[in-house]
Amino acid sequence: MAVLCLPFTAGTAAGAAMAGAAGGGAAGAALAAAAGLLAFVSVRKRTGILPYCALFFLLGLFCFLSSGLRPPSGPGPLTDLSSRALGRLRRLIGSLPVDSNTTRVLILALLTGDRSGLTAEQTAAFRDSGASHILALSGLHLGVIYLIVSRLLSVFGNSVPARRVRSVSCILLAGCYTLATGAGPSIVRAFLFILIRETCAMFPERRTSPSRTLMAALTVQLALEPQVIGSLGFQLSYLAMTGIVLLYPRLSAWYPEGFSLILRRIWNGTALAVSCQVFTAPLAWIRFHSFPRYFILTNLLALPLTSAFIAASVTAIALQGLGGCPPLLVSVCDALAQTLLFVLRVISSL
Repeated sequence: MAVLCLPFTAGTAAGAAMAGAAGGGAAGAALAAAAGLLAFVSVRKRTGILPYCALFFLLGLFCFLSSGLRPPSGPGPLTDLSSRALGRLRRLIGSLPVDSNTTRVLILALLTGDRSGLTAEQTAAFRDSGASHILALSGLHLGVIYLIVSRLLSVFGNSVPARRVRSVSCILLAGCYTLATGAGPSIVRAFLFILIRETCAMFPERRTSPSRTLMAALTVQLALEPQVIGSLGFQLSYLAMTGIVLLYPRLSAWYPEGFSLILRRIWNGTALAVSCQVFTAPLAWIRFHSFPRYFILTNLLALPLTSAFIAASVTAIALQGLGGCPPLLVSVCDALAQTLLFVLRVISSL
């Protein structure tokens, strides 16, 4: 998988670097060279991995250069469907009988990406505490929704038909949410992770690993939309996941056996935050010339609160759509929203 993914990504990046000076001729030359190299490796029994690396590099180069030659496509049925789904989601959020409008605004920001209702003070609290990534729709948001759906469907058992129904349902619901929220680079990355994971789950004989899932998702996303390689959200999302896949298991394994479960959770949360920051901090510094000083504290406190708030909000929205949300759940959403904002204000004032 690495022989395919890494050269393809490098070729796509090279295409982005030379896009201004290259035209259709460069795309055609890359395709012709790839075809020639493919013919070469098909007739040779032993060629090593270098020709294959060169082949996928050329394919990545062609993929990016040719993407600029495609005519722009107008809105299609999926666009119309996603707009209606987003409108329905907004109406459900607007009908929630929450006590504080702040809760409704925060639900809109976290589940739809609409941050227009947040005050300048609230936005500054997210930014200054190093929690801006929480407001950006990402794998965190889709991951929480995915876990909720997966747990709810687990009541049907663990037989092969039940697992396949659960996997298809998770893929469809995750796809609907991805389309409804605009299919941003981070959300698409998370959806591809779910798609690959659940597809493999439907066929137990097909095994995968986090690193292979990461590389497969990266290759598919770049093949479908090569221009996304220039997106900061795309870059940060995959860098964070690279840290989680490569560094987090090693940091987590340093925790000594026999200590309390609470300390274990704190250690894992710290290891997760450090793993993400090690890989994303250089890019963030280059782009913003800043570094979140209290990122460990923010992630240890704000991320669990955010996950709980998203889970409670999604449940409340679902029950509201079915006929009515219990007052107790509404109170939980209000309390979590106020607690999250309070924690961010305190951290941002340090």
